[in-house]
Amino acid sequence: MTQTTRLSELMTSLDDEHEGSDVSINDILKTFESRGFGPLLVIPSLLALVCPVPGIPTACGLFMALIAIQQVFGRAHPWLPGRLRKVSIEGDRFHRLVVRVKPWAERFESLFKPRLTFMDTNAARRVVAVLITLLSLSMAPLELLPFAAALPAGMLLLIALGMIARDGLIMLIGLVVAVAGILSFLLFI
Repeated sequence: MTQTTRLSELMTSLDDEHEGSDVSINDILKTFESRGFGPLLVIPSLLALVCPVPGIPTACGLFMALIAIQQVFGRAHPWLPGRLRKVSIEGDRFHRLVVRVKPWAERFESLFKPRLTFMDTNAARRVVAVLITLLSLSMAPLELLPFAAALPAGMLLLIALGMIARDGLIMLIGLVVAVAGILSFLLFI
């Protein structure tokens, strides 16, 4: 896949390649190539954002930090244990999911597009990964305050979506808002 392949095209391609057969996390990671870090950050950040049950933001934050640390050290693709890579979803169920999500992905693509490409360089990805790690780890202490972990979770979701779309502007907005939020929080303590 080229770097300019749209998200909806990637999902359709994955669905077509696995028509009738199960789709594993490994298949998804291979399809998304270097975008593999973004999709692995979307689910836990979304979960931490919408599910403020005690312990969830901390667990999601630790998982995201472990994923981001891999990018800090220069891995091109995220490493997951073999057992986790083999987790799969039934092909028909995945197809129904793609049919449901594709219209939303197409709307998403109209807002997010490749821009500020300097954010997609190796050095920038490592800096972003350091900030993702710090934001992820900040979720544990922020969980002590009601709904406070939602700020880093929301910004991590925005950054992850920017990573998937290779949209440096969205990533920068997420990073700036997150850093401003953390600094203002620290000033008021």
